[in-house]
Formats: sequence, C-alpha cells, structure tokens
Amino acid sequence: MTKHWITEYAQIIIGASLVALAYNVFLLPAKLAAGGISGVSTIVFELYSITPAMTQFFVNLPIFIIGWIALGSNFSWKTLVGTVWVPFMIYVTAEFPYTISNPILGTIYGGIILGIGLGTVYKGGGSTGGTGAIAQIVKKFTGLSSGYSQLIVDGFVVISSVFVFNLELTLFALICIFITGKTIDIVQLRPSDSKLVMIITEKEDNIQRLISQQIDRGVTKVRTVGGFSNQDKTMIFCATEQQEAVELKRRLQDEDPAAFVVFISASDVMGRGFSLDKYHGQKF
Repeated sequence: MTKHWITEYAQIIIGASLVALAYNVFLLPAKLAAGGISGVSTIVFELYSITPAMTQFFVNLPIFIIGWIALGSNFSWKTLVGTVWVPFMIYVTAEFPYTISNPILGTIYGGIILGIGLGTVYKGGGSTGGTGAIAQIVKKFTGLSSGYSQLIVDGFVVISSVFVFNLELTLFALICIFITGKTIDIVQLRPSDSKLVMIITEKEDNIQRLISQQIDRGVTKVRTVGGFSNQDKTMIFCATEQQEAVELKRRLQDEDPAAFVVFISASDVMGRGFSLDKYHGQKF
C-alpha cells in the first residue's frame, strides 16, 4: 500500500514538472495560450506582465476548493501537490536557457510534452489544478475520456486568446490542445503492439493445439451460430504479441486455409503473459 502511494505521488510530481517545463520552454515563448490556467497566465502575462507562476497559484486556489468538494479528499490532496508543484517549477525554470518561440515547434513539441505530463499526473490519480481539475470533474460526471474532457474545457480558454494575440496563434493553440488531449489518452492507455485474434474454424481442436503448443498462448472459446449457414460454430479468441500474431497467421494458413480469421490491434492487454510477465505461458 505504501509503495503504491509513493508511486502515485511520484507520478504526480514528475508529471507536474513536465507540465511546467512544457510551459516555460514552448508555450509561453511561442505565445500559445493552450488552454488551462497556463493559457490564462499566458494571456495575463501578455497584457499586464504579471509572473505566470503567481497567476496560476492564486487562480488555482478557488478551483482547488471546488475539486475537493466534487472529487473527494483523496483526489484533493493529490491535486494540492500538483497545484503547488506546477507554479513552483514554473518559477524555478523561468530562466531556463533553451526556449522555442516558433509557434509550429511549440505547438507540436509543447503539446506532446504537456500531454505526457498531464497523462502522468492523471495516472497518479491527481491533477495539476486549474482546468485540469475541472476536466476531471467533467470526466467523472460525463464518462468522457481524460483527453476529451481536457479538450472541451481548454477550448474555451484558447478561443478567448484570439482577442489578445491573433487568429493564427489561436489556431496553433487549438492544434496544441488537440495534440495534448491525444497524448494524454496514449499515456493512460499504454498502447502496445498486441493483437486480439478471432478465429472461426471447423478444426477447433487442431487450432487450439496449434496455439497452445506452437504459439504458447491460451485461448477462450465462444459458441456461435453462423448468420448465413445457421450452423453452430466455435469462435476462438487469443491475445498475442505482434511477432506471435505474424507466426500464428502463417501457421493458420497452413493448418486451416478455410478458417475465418480477424486480427485486431489492442491498445492494451492486461493479465497473464502480458502485464504480468511471471505468468507468461500459463493457459486459462
């Protein structure tokens, strides 16, 4: 339990540090108000030259209270860490010597690093405060993914930036939050090269033996009825790694060329032989 707790808070701190770095290196120099309180602080800095770290800290306080009420005390303690750590790191790295003012590079790389940072924070069960907390509230009550929730909330901030900067920078900022949202989902889903293989065959025993002995994977069998023939059939499910799928395809073509086979990319596979390596090779 303690190890899990430490891991979660470490993820929040690392992710929040990446958020701050993305802001100081890419977003602020390129004048990209890419959503969130960071976007608000960029606009305020442009208008009044107020330090972004101060803007983010003081704007986040009332939003933190709302998050505490809506999402629970456990979330709020983690949000407090992110809420404090982001402006602190923005202050610490304010004089970072390497910055990118090109809006195209800022949009792409800033969006990716920001998404990695936010996704890491969310994996730790926390938030960086601000609209990040609002996005998590939207996610809780709508069922949308973290990425799309962030996209919706940040869109309002980005659109308002057109009145401070110009339409071109606003469009870049919109692209940036789209990249950020997609990156958040990628970080949280941990995409892999795993494949889900669905096989409908009349050689059930042979195919099961092939997968078990030659590919070293387990199978799940589902009794089905053919829509055209109206005959009972067996569908065999099997999760494999990329190279195993290639080998399985070759062997299936030799063993049963008439089998109906579908290979589907799996964004993530959890369980024996995948996320738990010590169970690799066990059948179930």
